Amino acid sequence: MKGFVNRVQEYLLLVGIAGFIIALDQWTKYQVRTSLELGEAWTPIKGIGEYFRIVHWNNTGAAFGLFPQASSIITIIAVIVSLVIIFYWPRVPSQQVALRVALAMQLGGAVGNLISRLTQGSVTDFIAVGKFPVFNVADSSISVGVAILIIATWVDERRQRKAGKDTMDEGERKGHAPEGDPSV
Repeated sequence: MKGFVNRVQEYLLLVGIAGFIIALDQWTKYQVRTSLELGEAWTPIKGIGEYFRIVHWNNTGAAFGLFPQASSIITIIAVIVSLVIIFYWPRVPSQQVALRVALAMQLGGAVGNLISRLTQGSVTDFIAVGKFPVFNVADSSISVGVAILIIATWVDERRQRKAGKDTMDEGERKGHAPEGDPSV
């Protein structure tokens, strides 16, 4: 029983973050579908429509309208990615909070768009910023999650290299040659 409780606690952050993103994504898509006709735009602040607007758009492809004819493949990829994140989650050390948040954001985005794809046949995109392709909350979550993942991995690698260098420097100060030093 204790193992089960630990396992449930292990997944709380994942379910919490992903669940919030899925709920926000589905709610915002619903609001757009019920408030704007397909192709209709709304500018919440007058004068910035060129830079930011809400546009009701359907997308059968991947994030930002990529690969519009690959809906089935994208659906399969979303399922696989979601399962991999769920499987990999307990293997991520709990101290690596940024990595865990990144994975939860990616899961929330993948499942959010998957739900839309399975229930609507396409994904509702609505955030239009400048000339950038129209996107939604799920797309944003995936993109920000990937950015956090890259940055967290880079920072962690730098930290590990520095810790290894500090250990080597400490050994040299004590009169030990670094491992692999041919002068020994």
